[in-house]
Amino acid sequence: MINHHPTKAVILAAGFGSRLRPLTDLRPKPLVEVNGTPILHNALRNLEHIGVKDVTIVVGYRKDAIEYACGQHFGGLEINYVESTVFDKTGSAYSLWLARETLLQGDCYLLEGDVFFEAAALRRLLEDEAANASAVAPFDASMEGSAVILNDAGFISEVRMKQTAVNLVDGSAPLFKTMNLIRMCSADLRGKIVPFLNELIGTGAVKAYTEELFANLIERHGLRMAATRCDDLKWYEIDSTSDLRIAEALFADARGPSSATAAAE
Repeated sequence: MINHHPTKAVILAAGFGSRLRPLTDLRPKPLVEVNGTPILHNALRNLEHIGVKDVTIVVGYRKDAIEYACGQHFGGLEINYVESTVFDKTGSAYSLWLARETLLQGDCYLLEGDVFFEAAALRRLLEDEAANASAVAPFDASMEGSAVILNDAGFISEVRMKQTAVNLVDGSAPLFKTMNLIRMCSADLRGKIVPFLNELIGTGAVKAYTEELFANLIERHGLRMAATRCDDLKWYEIDSTSDLRIAEALFADARGPSSATAAAE
């Protein structure tokens, strides 16, 4: 059995969140609240719940607000910040590149700062025996964005960008939505992921997204990424005000700031 138990995590939280305006006029998207709990606080509590000790947050837009809301310590977590000064001109892969020193220190979780989720999703990533694992759920007609195809062994074989309901064709390979929760092992971070990330940014592809990074690594560079199924768990990626309403309805039974964590225990 392969045992990868990361104590470090990187959260990408630098972007504008323009589709959530006016909520993001004065605060960054990761601090938008779902039933009273900021998206970022939910992620941090869930990371602490599974044994993470150190979190690097890549900040940009309204960075002071995030630093004030999370501090240098959050619960039992030590928080470090990496600033993107060009967050308005770059994609998420560039933000990840800024955190490369953390990535080179050992096994690591990677989270996007706009996903509200149950702690059980991270627990499943932790329990997956594969060296690298990405949380996924079935792609349905209400979703849009990146999606993946799985092979018979349950590993991601293909990443497809900009998918919508029209891509759900009967008889074709099932699509799964990536939840933007990933566990990566030290060997592949050092041997494949960070070197390719350096190459990508070095060629000037600063607007690339992490989905494009992993698509290339999986399809062309031999990275094996298991798909950890989270079909029965509650989660939502919050990009717009309508997404926020859906997330609040989904987590309507939440009671207090640690509700998502408590529900998964």
